[in-house]
Amino acid sequence: MRRRQFLGGSALGVAGLIGVGVPLVGSARRGGQGVSPGSLLTSRAKLPKPYEVKLPIPKVLEPVSSSGATDTYEITQQVADLEILPGLRTQAWTYGGTFPGPTLVSRSGRRTQVKHRNELPQPTVVHLHGGHAPADSDGYPTDLILPADGSISADQATAAMVEGMHGHSAHGRPPGTLGMAKGERTYTYPMNQPAATLWYHDHRMSWTGLSVWRGLAGFHLVQDDEEEQLPLPKGDRDIPLLIVDRAFEEDGSFRYPLTDTKLLRPGITDEFMDGVLGDAILVNGAPWPVHEVDRVHYRLRLLNGSNARPYTLQFDQQPSGGQAFAQVGSDGGLLERPVRHDAIHLGTGERADVVVDFSRWRAGTRVRLVNTLADGTAHEVMAFDIKSGAVSDDAKVPDKLVRFPRLDPAKAVVTRDFHFRQDRYGWVINDQPYKPGRALARPKLRQLEIWRFTTNQRHPVHVHLNHFQVLSRNDVPPGPYDVGWKDTVDLPSTQTVEVAVKFTDYAGTFMLHCHNLEHEDMAMMGDFVTE
Repeated sequence: MRRRQFLGGSALGVAGLIGVGVPLVGSARRGGQGVSPGSLLTSRAKLPKPYEVKLPIPKVLEPVSSSGATDTYEITQQVADLEILPGLRTQAWTYGGTFPGPTLVSRSGRRTQVKHRNELPQPTVVHLHGGHAPADSDGYPTDLILPADGSISADQATAAMVEGMHGHSAHGRPPGTLGMAKGERTYTYPMNQPAATLWYHDHRMSWTGLSVWRGLAGFHLVQDDEEEQLPLPKGDRDIPLLIVDRAFEEDGSFRYPLTDTKLLRPGITDEFMDGVLGDAILVNGAPWPVHEVDRVHYRLRLLNGSNARPYTLQFDQQPSGGQAFAQVGSDGGLLERPVRHDAIHLGTGERADVVVDFSRWRAGTRVRLVNTLADGTAHEVMAFDIKSGAVSDDAKVPDKLVRFPRLDPAKAVVTRDFHFRQDRYGWVINDQPYKPGRALARPKLRQLEIWRFTTNQRHPVHVHLNHFQVLSRNDVPPGPYDVGWKDTVDLPSTQTVEVAVKFTDYAGTFMLHCHNLEHEDMAMMGDFVTE
């Protein structure tokens, strides 16, 4: 049975909500460019030349109310016609009418509530990637927000999930424990975590790849006192950069290789089973943008929001002495000490906060940021034009950043193995395609464990709830980009990575999955239950 045939006979409008136990036709492909997984989907629209569009900065969303220890926000998920390619309109699925969605800024230790209203034509789920949140606000992939217009009913969605279970009953937490919220749902984030660069995106089962591709992603930043006391760049010199690849139809609409354009059932064409790569690089929703900078320090919050494409980012013109990037933060927050790099590698879902001193280049220089893992149009990312004139700069990179509690692997009480690979069922973990409610592990709260991830092909592995620390790669010390608290780790083919993790605070069902979104949609996920 082909993936694109699965649930094909259903007349239900949401027949594709669940796609479990789905066989996969075709072998793993490296189509595309460089060492990226997946196949390249080329645009039919005429793409602009690089560096003709100014870099947009996502707006910061203001709370609708603040009382006691809680800030409340409201976001409407809606269709919006955007000018992404100059002169063309792109219909996007958005948070608040923009791509990326608005940036939320939370205070560590201060509760954040976000009410999402779904005015899109499809159900959605919201996941705060990197958020330390209870299970009922984590964004379990079957806890849907149904469209507010009632076009898809709870009964239809429930029936589709039952059919999607393909004859299997759920164990433990059944799908849809929270129920199908009609129109809106409020997510509560206690924010008991340090300053970090997080992001929020759609997490609907079997449809995450399409939903994110069409625009459902945005930044969520956490701030705290310890970070604010550091002399890092602030204000308009602290820039979030969401990097994605996309492809466009001739009329400017997003191009994505669906087998059912009516969206009644999930699935992409066989050629793209290993992941979809686009030929247009967007940064904050703009194609190959340019940004003017003073000859001072800037903080760049780099986020790989692509479906399948990894990046190794480097300046095409290195400054004298090299090591242009001073990495100060990773997925889960600031590092203990800065780490200097000539380049930054990001698997899908990974973040790196870096400080760049643009005074190391001459005024009038155009410095290109490129992706060394790709050629052609996917090689260019964005550019910085360095302005002339003297300006003050009180920012610097201190030798020490924050206190960093290290997890001692000698104190681990359990070691668990998770094998990410392709078999006759498709993309699987421990030889099992995803089934909601079936737990791959049941870790105890506040108990240190070692989790060992092994792959047969490149898979970026994402763990919900708590961040982890990388212990080793193939039994040797971690790589240069494994520093700090991580929630996603990029595994090249035939690698084994060991991490130390301790789950705290919240009992319930959470997710472990590949963050290649096409792999995730094709069953490379698993539940774990904290007790």
